[in-house]
Order: sequence, then C-alpha cells, then structure tokens
Amino acid sequence: MRNVTKKLAMSVLLTLLVILAGCSSKPITYEEKSYVTSATEVDTMTSDVQDRKIEIFQSKDEKIHITYHESEQEFYEIDLSDGKELSMVSASQKDLDDYIGGKAAQENRTIQIWLPDASIKNLTIKTSNEAIELPPLSLAGAVTIEINNGNIQLDKLNVGTTVTLETKNGNISGSIVGSYDDFAILSKVKKGESNLPENKSKGDKTLNVSTNNGNINLEFID
Repeated sequence: MRNVTKKLAMSVLLTLLVILAGCSSKPITYEEKSYVTSATEVDTMTSDVQDRKIEIFQSKDEKIHITYHESEQEFYEIDLSDGKELSMVSASQKDLDDYIGGKAAQENRTIQIWLPDASIKNLTIKTSNEAIELPPLSLAGAVTIEINNGNIQLDKLNVGTTVTLETKNGNISGSIVGSYDDFAILSKVKKGESNLPENKSKGDKTLNVSTNNGNINLEFID
C-alpha cells in the first residue's frame, strides 16, 4: 500500500512538472526610464521597493536624477508632493504566469539615484534581497534605511538629527560623521555582534540600529 501511495505521489508530481513546463509565460520587456527634478523642490526623498538594488551616487549638479527600468507588469509610482516629498514606490500588475521563470535580470531590477550633497533634509530607503551602499552624504535631518535580506554600508554619513538602520539577515557597517558623544544610541542585535552599546542616553543626535542575524560595526569620525 505504501509503495502504491509513493507511485501515485510521483505520478502527480511529474504531471505538475509537465504542466508547468508547458506553460509559457508572456515575455516581459523592460524599458529604461529616468526622472529629474531640482533639489530645491525636495525636502524629503522616500524609496519603498522590493527585490530592487538601489545605488546612490553624488549628483554633479543641483538636481536629483533617478534611472530605472519598467515593464507593463512591473513599474514605479513617482510623485513629488506639495509638501516637497519625492516618493518612489514599486507597483505590479503581474498575472500568475508572469511569476514563472524567476526574477528579471539584475539591470532591470536596479535603481540608480543621484543626490546633490547637503541638498535634502531627509532620506528613507526600503528594499529587500539586496545591499545598499551610501556614498559620503550630508543631510540636515534624518536618514532611515530598512532592508530585508541585505547589508547596509555607510561611508562618512553626516546627518543633522537621526540615523535609523534596520536589517534582517544582513550586516550594518561603515562610518558616521561626528563623535561618539554626539549621539544617543539604541542598538539591538539578534544572532550577531555589535560594537555599539545597547543604550546610551546622552547625545544631541540619535542613532538607532538593529539587525536580526547579522553584525553591527560602525565607527564615528570627525
């Protein structure tokens, strides 16, 4: 009886594999697009996407440039509000068969953003399954970075008020402009190590860092 059950399960599995192999998902064509706006029009920039690599560069002019790829099934909603918030959110109109065949090529899942140094107050970046590296960047307000399955790497990040960094299955490392005494610190680690104290109350600025299954290694530089 047990052998019959195994044979029946194998037969069902093979049938499903044949059906899936015969399903030809519609070809998805991506087109490179760009968005440009004056940095004077933006106080806050927010990018909230999934399965996207975000590359940040210093802009050579006083404008914010964004380069990305869209298809009819996967695209972005980019909006500049009257409150001077520039937001970029991923959207999708995929059918069930569009998920057959795995992810799109890396170049089609990469967003490149050029920001003038010391031009905007606040920056928020959220993504998954990719790492984020920030170049030397100064902001008058706050920086928030949240990643699910990816590392955060900072290089001489300079903020006016708050740094919030959160990862799951990833490391947080790099350098922050300022002294140790400048920051009130909250640090939380699960299944990892941190060179920061769990709780330090004194400081004009705030550093809030947490990771699950990863390490924290941040240094302060003048």
